[in-house]
Amino acid sequence: MWLIALVTVGYVVCAPLLVARYPMMTDLPFHAANASILRHYFDPSWHFQEQFRPQLLAVPYLSFYLVAAVVMSFTSAVTAIKVATAVMLACLPIGLAVLCRGMGKSPLLGVLGCMVVWGSLTHWGFINYVGAIGLFALATGLAFLQLRRPRRRTAVGLFVALAAVFFTHPFRFPFAIAAVVAAAILLYPSTHRLRPVVMPVVGALFVFFAWWLVKPPMMETELWSNLTFDAGRAREWLPSLYGSLSGPEEGRAVKRMLLQVALLFVLFGGLRLLQGRERSRRARSFGWGAHGVVAGSALVFLAIYFTFPTVLGGWWYVWPREATPALFLALALLPDLPRGRGFRLLFVGLAAGIVLPFTQLQVRAFARFDEATKDFTAAMEHLPHAPKLLYLVFDRSGAPTNRAVFMHLPAYVQAERGGWLSFHFADFGATPMAYRPRDEPGAMVPPQVPVRWEWTPEVFDPKIHGAFFDWVLVRSKSNPSPLMFGDPSLQLVAREGTWWIFHRERFLPMGGWHR
Repeated sequence: MWLIALVTVGYVVCAPLLVARYPMMTDLPFHAANASILRHYFDPSWHFQEQFRPQLLAVPYLSFYLVAAVVMSFTSAVTAIKVATAVMLACLPIGLAVLCRGMGKSPLLGVLGCMVVWGSLTHWGFINYVGAIGLFALATGLAFLQLRRPRRRTAVGLFVALAAVFFTHPFRFPFAIAAVVAAAILLYPSTHRLRPVVMPVVGALFVFFAWWLVKPPMMETELWSNLTFDAGRAREWLPSLYGSLSGPEEGRAVKRMLLQVALLFVLFGGLRLLQGRERSRRARSFGWGAHGVVAGSALVFLAIYFTFPTVLGGWWYVWPREATPALFLALALLPDLPRGRGFRLLFVGLAAGIVLPFTQLQVRAFARFDEATKDFTAAMEHLPHAPKLLYLVFDRSGAPTNRAVFMHLPAYVQAERGGWLSFHFADFGATPMAYRPRDEPGAMVPPQVPVRWEWTPEVFDPKIHGAFFDWVLVRSKSNPSPLMFGDPSLQLVAREGTWWIFHRERFLPMGGWHR
């Protein structure tokens, strides 16, 4: 039974990542680049110290990058970011299992956390956010366990879980603290305990307030003036959860999966009622309190979904994100499984039958994306170690997805070979590695590009934007050489499928040409 559950979770999390060299996720290439900067920062041949300065506490999105950087010590950058991604995605079913266990239910219900592993957020590459959802559930479940039966190891686990939320996605941290405090209050009538969660919360808050003193202006946002209730977003519920793959197949699969889950719990909920169960008044009070905390958290995320803006400070796609944690927590509100090993084995088998077909759909899409990126792999072979690379993606077609998954793909060049990029998330200031001030002595930072540069490559002017770079990588269906007419030193040197590679000939003062 547990073996089936573990195999199911492992397959759902890992299978799509294994069939493609480059996972079909929009922002993942830059996550790989940031992890590589962390890993190779002190290696002068990668030229990262010349560009970046660490702000690890000020912008503490660290856990994802630290896992990838450690794995990168003994394997490639692409493999390392896949391992780190799998760790973050696995937090969803694991967190749901611990949450259900804390609520007094079977942790086997955590298998259903696989339903949201390959949703829209993962396809966008918001892996920190996705991992933090699972860690939020993990922390809340540990709070329930600690209040019901205090143990030192559970208290330590709760502190670690809260700290992990903070260092994975700091804006999820206040919600996790609020959930633990709400658990202590709502469960007090049945547990008469507050102290068991005080030290873990105080310790985690100490970390949070230390960050609050040094956080950069980029991490501050004006929120309350931007809140408006929009009931029309109810129509965007499913597209916010899923809808990344092109074509109607994913939509049909999602509706089928949700219907099957509803039928599954009608069946098992009915069996549970038929079995009946005598519970003490204290146990009933604990159950109602735990369900109140989870339901309240889901409603908070639902309220954010309907009221928050699309853009908040430097963050984009804000309100649609909240559909996922709301659905994820709703899964914990479903009835517990009936008693009996046979019933639980049946549940695991049926749950696997629900989530595996949807995963297979993702596997086929990732395999098709792998075929579409073979020319990019070949194009990279023309680039040297640590190139000064300007990249332009005119053609964003060719992948079985509605996301612009080619747009940041060249960031893998920096992840695997170092050097410079024309566009980088470091310019936003909301990553653990930021650009050094461009006027700082010893700094060699690419020139700043206009807002939405990555979406508007047509604004490229070789005289304005190209002088810093020695290599230009362009994705286009037609020959982009006319774009370079303003700079005759940029010459087309190779083409691999839809990728065109230009190189600049630079005259060396001591004589000769450098290529």
